[in-house]
Amino acid sequence: MICRDRSGAYADGARTGAPDAIQVADRFHLWQNLAKAAEKCVAAHRGCLGEPEPEPATGPDPGPPAEPAHVPQPEPAGKFAERARRHHAMVHELLAEGHGMRAIARHLGWGRHTVQRYAHAKTWQELVDGRWQAPRASMLDPFKPHLHQRMDEGCGNVAQLFREISSQGYTGSYSTVRDYLDQHRPGKPPLPPAPPTVRDVTGWLTRHPDSLTEDERPQLKALLDRCPELHVASGHVRTFARMLTQLTGENLPQWISDVRAAELPGISSFAKGLEQDLDAVTQGLTSHWNFGPVEGRVNHIKMIKRQMFGRAGLPLLRKRVLLTAQNR
Repeated sequence: MICRDRSGAYADGARTGAPDAIQVADRFHLWQNLAKAAEKCVAAHRGCLGEPEPEPATGPDPGPPAEPAHVPQPEPAGKFAERARRHHAMVHELLAEGHGMRAIARHLGWGRHTVQRYAHAKTWQELVDGRWQAPRASMLDPFKPHLHQRMDEGCGNVAQLFREISSQGYTGSYSTVRDYLDQHRPGKPPLPPAPPTVRDVTGWLTRHPDSLTEDERPQLKALLDRCPELHVASGHVRTFARMLTQLTGENLPQWISDVRAAELPGISSFAKGLEQDLDAVTQGLTSHWNFGPVEGRVNHIKMIKRQMFGRAGLPLLRKRVLLTAQNR
């Protein structure tokens, strides 16, 4: 018995060195090659990995949104509002009697700027506007309908909108326009979850179903439901896995025939390659021989080589390999 991987060079070497030996393909390399073929098949259908976009709902046109009804603002109330109303009336009564600003300030014991603030306010409500949560008048107000119209049309360039309203007579700052548009810009819908990668789906197809997590199972089921080709590929991968674990290699010819008829990218080529070495592969899927001990020894030698890379010559490496081999 000669256990080997599926490389053609190893097969030729085994036939030359031991022509009477029975060659057995290694099950690890068979599964590794199938996983690479499954990855090619998934990559060929990567367009199916993402969730399909929902179709827009068709229904009667709701028409333009109704204009919000104007809600009158309530009168300011509180101690500050009452004091502002009383002082405003007092200053304007003295002004109506013909007193000057300085005379009113001396009479009331206030500062001149305080008297000027009350005198310049047409209504006492203007004096409490800073403390009363009511909308203030802004030089941007006449241009807000134009801004909303342009934003509804899909224009979100603040610099362009600023130039447009500036040509219409707006004399305010750019930052005022930018801050206003930031407050009224429609919120962006949340990004959809990223679709699984080709490597993710390949892992789902080549892993044991019981090892899939609760999140991966529904994703894999939804993917196979919307992609018939990957559904067929999944069935062939599971069938080959049962042959490999249950050593039912007598079913291999039928499996190869079914896979080649399905014409799946990657997997069909893998099945075609098995026909060129059918006896060794059948032995690998029916006998208990495997390449595991040899692979373990090769990996162990590679580990020792990498540990001593640049620090030891061949005599020391040889001694380490032989000493560790005796202890295993």
